[in-house]
Amino acid sequence: MDRVKDKVALVTGGGKGIGKSACLLLAREGAAVAVTDIDEEAGREVVEEIRREGGKAEFYRLDVSSEEEVKEVMAAAADKFGKIDILVNNAGIAGVNKPTDQIPAEEWDKVIKVNINGVFFCTKHAVPYLKKAGGGSIINLSSIYGLVGAPDLPAYHASKGAVRLMSKTDALLYAGDNIRVNSIHPGYIWTPLVEELGEQSPDGKEAFRRALDAKHPIGHVGEPDDIGYGVVYLASDEAAFITGSELVIDGGYTAR
Repeated sequence: MDRVKDKVALVTGGGKGIGKSACLLLAREGAAVAVTDIDEEAGREVVEEIRREGGKAEFYRLDVSSEEEVKEVMAAAADKFGKIDILVNNAGIAGVNKPTDQIPAEEWDKVIKVNINGVFFCTKHAVPYLKKAGGGSIINLSSIYGLVGAPDLPAYHASKGAVRLMSKTDALLYAGDNIRVNSIHPGYIWTPLVEELGEQSPDGKEAFRRALDAKHPIGHVGEPDDIGYGVVYLASDEAAFITGSELVIDGGYTAR
């Protein structure tokens, strides 16, 4: 229960799905957690759950596409907990599902501002705190679609590919500061967002899920905790020799 004991983690998009799992599991393993999200209600509920379990957490509303907000929240979290050791860049959006030639520029930019600029801003403003703490871990949530392509969501694919290479570059830049930077590449995960898409499917939620299950050689989609435990591992000293790497958690999707 002490894999990240006495560490301080800041998680973006921490109110639901993978981000929520990361917050809860990091707290259960001993970290104090700054839960950030644009969804205040969901984020505060995660904080309350952590506190009910005896953990330490604080909520901060954060739009990662705003550098000023990122700077303010980093400072507030560091002031509250005394330091920052772990940054989990989880916040992201899918964007419109249209062919590249049919995507309005503003829709493309919307994805880039959250999925790429958000990682850039959070890393930029977290690094000084991680240096001050003597090092730490930055974990960037990419996707299987940062590794392989598919004929959908062009902006999302572009953004997740960028996150993968940003992680490698920053791993090299900050290795001398004892800051490790890695990316996680989930397959399809049964989050509230995906479940909502299933409920909207003309074939019904169960048929939608079976179709997603079939995409994975292991036979089913993942659960948020499958990724959350990967976050805990990369955040912990167990991963002290891992930087610039991709942790693929995809039920065998990209092994084909």
